[in-house]
Amino acid sequence: MSFGRPHRAIIADDHAIVRTALSATLSDPDAMDGQTIEICEEVENGIEAIRAVRQHRPELLMLDVTMPHAGGTEVLLEARRWSPETKVVILTGVEASGKIAELVATGADGIFCKSDDLGEMTRAVPRILEGARVVCSRFAKLLETASEAEPLTTRERQVLNQVVAGRTNREIGETLGISIKTVDRHRTSVMGKTGAHSAAELIAFALREGLIDPNSSQ
Repeated sequence: MSFGRPHRAIIADDHAIVRTALSATLSDPDAMDGQTIEICEEVENGIEAIRAVRQHRPELLMLDVTMPHAGGTEVLLEARRWSPETKVVILTGVEASGKIAELVATGADGIFCKSDDLGEMTRAVPRILEGARVVCSRFAKLLETASEAEPLTTRERQVLNQVVAGRTNREIGETLGISIKTVDRHRTSVMGKTGAHSAAELIAFALREGLIDPNSSQ
């Protein structure tokens, strides 16, 4: 049984098999706890996702976080700009606490892991359409574990990104306008907080936690 008028949805993912699976699931009222969802468009890149949201103003946007031309965070912000009432559900295979925390802070209504089956997401979508915000259990545990670790300061993140870029302490100091001694102190602090013992381990940590920021040198 359908509850009121159908909800319109856009599916944005650069993998056709994912779009097909999501479309079949969302279109099944039994799977959606009686809610009727109509797929008004499927798109395969971020620019098309933004265009589709502007055109349709849907109730629901199912959004892959990593797509060509515009990433999930950018699309989410644009969706909020053009269609504030649209509920945005993020799907990602990136299991990095830094990235998940960023998506939560940006205001995603739902965040789910592509490594999981569709069950948890399927049960959550009707609640999200009613106004709930849901983070899947896998990511909730990831965020809980990350919150127990001592966070990096803004300056430490800047130094970390410079290390990832392959710059020496002297180059980092010149870029950030600080002394080599201060760079070394921040670098030592970062290694202590992350448990890294080399530049390679710092890079691995930054990649794993989604901390690499291409604008960090600005």
